Amino acid sequence: MEIPPKSPDGSEKSPQSKELLTSNTASTLCISSRSESVWTSASRSKWDIYHKPVIVVSVGAAIFLFGIVITSLSCIQIKNKNVYKMCGPAFLSLGLMLLVCGLVWIPIIRKKQKQRQKSQFLQSLKSFFFNR
Repeated sequence: MEIPPKSPDGSEKSPQSKELLTSNTASTLCISSRSESVWTSASRSKWDIYHKPVIVVSVGAAIFLFGIVITSLSCIQIKNKNVYKMCGPAFLSLGLMLLVCGLVWIPIIRKKQKQRQKSQFLQSLKSFFFNR
């Protein structure tokens, strides 16, 4: 077991200062960042970028169509007409909400991709000029 060195005034170093001295700042920033790092330049396929909004749009469209079917069943003379009248509009609104959210999400991702490309270009320009 290793005994931590004492400071000149006799007090021990705090655990936070040990972490700061021993951690690698660049790797810590890469790991802890929520968005993709600017340092990674691996290109991603279109499916990797847009798969979440496409799934949300698909599920929203399916629920919306299911709501249309349920609502149209309430027009026909059936036993449980009141159940269809209550559930149909609920599925319609839920499906429409998911559909719109997915459709709005796609332009947001496109805008972020353009900003990321500009940022990577500016980073490469900075490194070119300042590393000479």
